[in-house]
Amino acid sequence: MAFSMYTIQSLLDKMNSVDKDYRFMATNDLISALQHEYFKLDDESEKKVVNTVMGLLEDKNGEVQNLAVKCLGLLVTKVKEKYVEKIANSLCDGMKSSSEQLRDISSIGLKTVIADIAFQSQLAVLLCKLIVSRLLSVIPTAQDPSVQLEALDILGDILKKYGGLLSDHHANVQQCLISQLTNSRLAVRKRATIALGQLVICNNNSLFTELMRHLISELKQNRSLSTTRTYVQCIATISRQAGHRIGNYVDTLMPLLFTFSLQQDDDEFKDYCLQALESLVLRCPKEVTPYVMKIVEICLQYLKYDPNYNYDSDEDEDMEGEDDIDEDDDDDQEDYSDDDDVSWKVRRAASRCIDAVIRSRPELLHEFYRNVSPTLISRFKEREENVKSDIFSAYVTLLRQTRTLATVETRIDDAMDEDGPNSMLQGQIPSIVKALHKLLKDKSMKTRQGCFSVLSEVCLVLYGSLNNHMASVIPGIVYSLSDKSSTSNMKIDTLLFLQCVLTHHEAEVFYPHIDVLIPLVIDKVSDMFYKVVSEALFVLQQLIKIMRPLDGNKPSASKYDTHARSIYKSTVGRLETADIDQEVKERAIMCMGHLICNMGDILQAELRSCLPILVARLRNDSTRLCTVKALTTMANSPLNLDLTLILPDGIQLLSSFLRKNSRALKLSSLTALNVFIRKFGLAMSNQLCDDVFSEIPLLINESDLHVSQLALELITTLIQINPNSFMKHRENILREVLILLKSPLLQGGALNALQGFLCQTIKSSIPNMSPNEVLQMLTHPIYYPESQTQSTLAIHKQAFYSIAKCVAKIISESSNLSTTVVQQLIRDLESASSSVSVKMFTLLALGEIGRILNMSSFQNLKSVITSAFSSSSEEIKSAASFALGNIAAGNLAEYLPFIFKEIESESKKQYLLLHSLKEIIVCQSSHSAAVQSLAPYVSTIWNLLFQSCEKAGGEGIRNMVAECLGKLTILDPENLLPDLHNHLASNSSFVRCTVVNAVKFAISEQHHQVDLKLRQYIGDFLRSLEDADPNVRRVTLVTLNSAAHNKPSLIKDMLDVILPSLYDKTIIRKDMIREVEMGPFKHTVDDGLDIRKAAFECMYTLLDTCLDKLDIFQFLNYVEEGLKDHYDIKMLTYLMLIRLAALCPNAVLQRFDKILDPLRATVMVQVKALAVKQEFEKQNELKRSALRALTSLMKIPDSDKSLQLNEFLQQINSNPAISSMFETIKNDESGSGSFIHTEYK
Repeated sequence: MAFSMYTIQSLLDKMNSVDKDYRFMATNDLISALQHEYFKLDDESEKKVVNTVMGLLEDKNGEVQNLAVKCLGLLVTKVKEKYVEKIANSLCDGMKSSSEQLRDISSIGLKTVIADIAFQSQLAVLLCKLIVSRLLSVIPTAQDPSVQLEALDILGDILKKYGGLLSDHHANVQQCLISQLTNSRLAVRKRATIALGQLVICNNNSLFTELMRHLISELKQNRSLSTTRTYVQCIATISRQAGHRIGNYVDTLMPLLFTFSLQQDDDEFKDYCLQALESLVLRCPKEVTPYVMKIVEICLQYLKYDPNYNYDSDEDEDMEGEDDIDEDDDDDQEDYSDDDDVSWKVRRAASRCIDAVIRSRPELLHEFYRNVSPTLISRFKEREENVKSDIFSAYVTLLRQTRTLATVETRIDDAMDEDGPNSMLQGQIPSIVKALHKLLKDKSMKTRQGCFSVLSEVCLVLYGSLNNHMASVIPGIVYSLSDKSSTSNMKIDTLLFLQCVLTHHEAEVFYPHIDVLIPLVIDKVSDMFYKVVSEALFVLQQLIKIMRPLDGNKPSASKYDTHARSIYKSTVGRLETADIDQEVKERAIMCMGHLICNMGDILQAELRSCLPILVARLRNDSTRLCTVKALTTMANSPLNLDLTLILPDGIQLLSSFLRKNSRALKLSSLTALNVFIRKFGLAMSNQLCDDVFSEIPLLINESDLHVSQLALELITTLIQINPNSFMKHRENILREVLILLKSPLLQGGALNALQGFLCQTIKSSIPNMSPNEVLQMLTHPIYYPESQTQSTLAIHKQAFYSIAKCVAKIISESSNLSTTVVQQLIRDLESASSSVSVKMFTLLALGEIGRILNMSSFQNLKSVITSAFSSSSEEIKSAASFALGNIAAGNLAEYLPFIFKEIESESKKQYLLLHSLKEIIVCQSSHSAAVQSLAPYVSTIWNLLFQSCEKAGGEGIRNMVAECLGKLTILDPENLLPDLHNHLASNSSFVRCTVVNAVKFAISEQHHQVDLKLRQYIGDFLRSLEDADPNVRRVTLVTLNSAAHNKPSLIKDMLDVILPSLYDKTIIRKDMIREVEMGPFKHTVDDGLDIRKAAFECMYTLLDTCLDKLDIFQFLNYVEEGLKDHYDIKMLTYLMLIRLAALCPNAVLQRFDKILDPLRATVMVQVKALAVKQEFEKQNELKRSALRALTSLMKIPDSDKSLQLNEFLQQINSNPAISSMFETIKNDESGSGSFIHTEYK
């Protein structure tokens, strides 16, 4: 679209027309033209357009004025700088006009221009400097306060968006704003405070220091109540906007704030003081630590501060009429009103400050439950609704902190600790329920929602917490569900709370209330709002499970069966409706599924009409997935319901879903088919079986082992039902099964399903699937490989293990074959012509068979296997070690003494023999009977392991010894752990290293009796961090890392002792750096690098599991040093920065200056031109990691106001190569969503 000068002139003529409609339409057309990408003006036209638009700012018509303002924002991006200056000057002149209308429109115009110019452009810098200069002259001299207010407002907007670009003006701006803090008008002082808050984000340290000294000086002088109140408000604003900078002044500010808050009688002053305390608590957590309890004390005092109201009279009335409450008998407190009473602000600020303290101090939970919780509970009676809402919020925060920190380990500890947070909460539940009982029927919906929020969190923290109080809680639910005036949000919140209660308490608790709840919930299924209907259907689903639990351990409440038909009627009404919300459709389907599953025997007549509806929903793309799940639930019902009515259509549809792309649909359909065929397979025709069989082969592949597992399980079920149908598809299925068997990914459930399939084909006497034929089919790729090379394996190494397991499984099912097969395997192993692949397979197969069968009858087996230890092939030696261990596990009495003797005499084979010993220990750890059978040999094994360790046969042997010791310790911790601990005193560093390493293998993710014993000794083991031998120190760090990852509760209480030693290991030690001469060159070797790397890895783990026990600022000191360390450690610290930016953004923001410098050094480094390719790649990877860390730092709130960060970004943008790399990284992260930040305060 071209814009000729004639067109522009025509618009200008109309914009000067006397007709306001012409002016309006012409201005609107100009806006459209300005929005066009290719719109350009010559110099003369620019001048005319600018003059005309500026003239319209004084137009008598308001609509034309508004369009002119909008036009200005677009115009400044299209005209030359001199006209931009003219526009800005004109608008600033208008700000001083005597006409209020012109002042207002000029103010709006300036704000529009500021909002529309591009950030960091030259135009932005020029325009902002010009406007700020003019504003600084207007603010002090303006006679009209409204001019000052508008000017301060605009100045605040400029500082917020472009503050970093105006560093030359910061000193003048700060001086101007400080002078306005003593203005006679409160509104001006407040705007100046807001603008100062924007300034401190970006001004330099000297100006910030000057500002803080001035504010503190004025606070100390306390010249007048009004100005002191402003200075306190200013401190609160500065803390909120740039809390990371105010930390150095906390020690000076706190005593002043405490004094003002306690001594002044002005309620608004107290409010400001408490707001300042809240902000400091959140923004300066470390510096505030010594003052936390004093802050809590003040907040609790003011939480009860209500000098104009007597709560005692209400309590007396409550005692008299507690049992006679109806909706018209509300407290008079809601009608209480006093316009001059602002004490509620003090209570609100106190509750918010308490909330901030609880949120930022999870380590003080015990103290909070002791002192804060009772006061909060007592204040649930608060008369002011907004304050009451904040009190509820503070208590919810306390409960969430309890839930967040209640890991599995701490729950166990807390169960034994009467003073633990959970136990203390349990003791306070009667008080909570008593305080909320009357409020649950309050007229205010906001109050009732707050009550439900508190009680929901209580249920989430403690299962069954309201068991004894349901009679007090249910009436509140009933009231909100039956209240005609309840809004949709109120109904939803009530239903969500009811869901929470139902799922976190035993069924028996609700039996007295079922008859009341069911009709109310059914009524909500007919609600007009879809969200209410959805939640009501979900609640019905939970109530069905309670009324008729199918768990054999729970009694069935058959007296409630009468509700089945009313529930069915309401649910089927929603199920039949096609034009309803998707969420309601899905909930109705699932509710019907559970209703039929649990009460289908009562609804036999209704079942025939319901099932066709579900089949129709199965045909619908949007509802088929949840319908498949519902049908699976129904088919799995122990009531043995007859679903054969839908069997033909259902099986055909489910089979067709196996071709769909949706993985979730495939998985659900496979599960449903398996259940249906297992229950109703005998009623299926051969054609239906063929349809299912034909879909399965394509699902069996290594790309999705879960789908493959379910497909194999389905085939196994089908073969049980109809083995003849399998024959038609035998070749296709076996081809895919054999391909899967050779996959290196096959393991776990998929491998077990494959074994089950093979065994079922043998049991069902499928032609050409006898045990011998199946064995030949399995081993064919090994004995007759496609490639005949002797040195390479016929198939992938992992596939040998899979095939060996399948062979052993078939032998266990066909025991008459065992002797023949084992003898053949031994012959193949002894044969000189056998390839490496054959020998490796035979050893693995013998091991798998030996684990389940006694092989003592084969006399030459020991010598055959041990001779394989001398093979030149590492694969054969490893397989021989595996075989010996597993065969020994099947016959300990014969093989263990043999292994002991070999270990003592064969030093060259010691590693392989120890590996066999480890296999024995692992096998015998599987169940209690196996543990008992190993018990007589434990002492001998234990002593033998320490003897092997002391021989110092290499680190590999010591690691194997450590693993054996650790796994043995798990079997008998009472006797073995103390002995392991005693070996810490050994003079041999090899023994000490092995002992500490063994502890690592004794720590596992699962709970075990060894954990209780480990608590007693873990501290002594970790003291090896100070061992004289560096290898012992390194292994101790690895063990600490394992404990922090798998069992953080073991070390949490001793971190205060461990952390100083851990941090010490991150420091570069010059005494561990040496120079090695390599010919004419000298090479520097850092023997401490592995120790430092292990220490930083441990620190990274602690961030995930023990964050509440870390002093983040101390932690950051060592991270900062790691940013300057070796390549490997830099990579680790970049990962830690990414994690820290998400968990502790405020703390990281405070250290930006120290963090960004080493990042900049890494990113901007130039690799030498003569460097090798590997060095280039290494440096590029380091740069990419540093830039990933930088992107995480940029996501921290207010990080964009950092001068150092903006300078760094400018450097990056000025370097094309690095800029391109940075853009790629940002695009990758925004696309993958790889960083999800949850602020930790």
